[in-house]
Amino acid sequence: MPQIVPVILCGGNGTRLWPRSRAERPKPFLPLVGETTLFEASLARCPAAQGFAAPVVVTGTKHLEHVEAQLAGAPGATVIVEPAARNTAAAIALAACRLPEDAVMLVCPSDHHIGRPEVFADVACAAAELAAEGWLVSFGIEATRPETGFGYLKRGEAIEGTPGFRTAQFVEKPDFARAQAFLEDGNYAWNGGIFAFRVGDFMAELAAHRPAIAAKVREAVEKGAADGHRFHPDAATFADVESDSVDYAVMENTSRAAMVPADMDWSDIGNWQALHDALDRDGSGNSVRGAGEAELVDCTNVLVDSDGPRVSVIGLSNVVVVIDGNEVLVTTVEGVQKVGKLSGAVNQ
Repeated sequence: MPQIVPVILCGGNGTRLWPRSRAERPKPFLPLVGETTLFEASLARCPAAQGFAAPVVVTGTKHLEHVEAQLAGAPGATVIVEPAARNTAAAIALAACRLPEDAVMLVCPSDHHIGRPEVFADVACAAAELAAEGWLVSFGIEATRPETGFGYLKRGEAIEGTPGFRTAQFVEKPDFARAQAFLEDGNYAWNGGIFAFRVGDFMAELAAHRPAIAAKVREAVEKGAADGHRFHPDAATFADVESDSVDYAVMENTSRAAMVPADMDWSDIGNWQALHDALDRDGSGNSVRGAGEAELVDCTNVLVDSDGPRVSVIGLSNVVVVIDGNEVLVTTVEGVQKVGKLSGAVNQ
């Protein structure tokens, strides 16, 4: 069993959970589900006792303070400080260029919720075994509803002697009818953005399909400098790196794409309704969180999140109410996808 190196990606502005999530403190660093932050939970899912190596965290300067304040539970962690945001292909390549060629990277976003971490650990081990054999592995998250906000993975033929499958197709976010058809088909899973790669295999595929990204990232690392547990790639070189996602740059091009099924109560907490789905509810489907009190009368499927003021809601269904300081958000469930477009979120 190869040792697994967690590579935790921390970025983004958190606009879809505005006003609670802000550019200066986005959702990975908030305790949205339970008492720990999503970032802390990501680290806790990869303990040394289960064969995981010390994590590598890739983040930008504006999030560095939050990352280091929450690293206490991950002894030996290193932090790569991105000089600029260049999407996931470059971020993963930065970590790869700092690791041995035969190491297996487990690439995880820092802002997801996983309700069954023991299943995550089992799937990670299965993915690592496939990665050690040269596969580039995605976690295929069990699709439980016709979700239009995620990309999908179509399952191909089984890989003999393993719990994995070839990835037959990467599918962009579908409309509702197509998502419903995927759910009924049973061979489609959500693409949760969690991957396992052997370092040498990933860099070889990146060099084959996006040679400029691979070359520039490697140069930025070679010219970079360590500062204790931090590593700073050369900023001038990294500024020339093309921005591209790992899906477009590598996963949709490689002939060695594989997937492992993952039924682990996963959520990307991508909007207020996704957060509501991850929280405990009362018998009417309502949830109340935050420091403030709330009184709900004749309400169903209502989420109230207040940092202080008391909130009273009467006779509403499928509504989200959020109070953060002087900002108040009220939206229907159907409107949560538009939160990130509000002027308050865009101009924060």
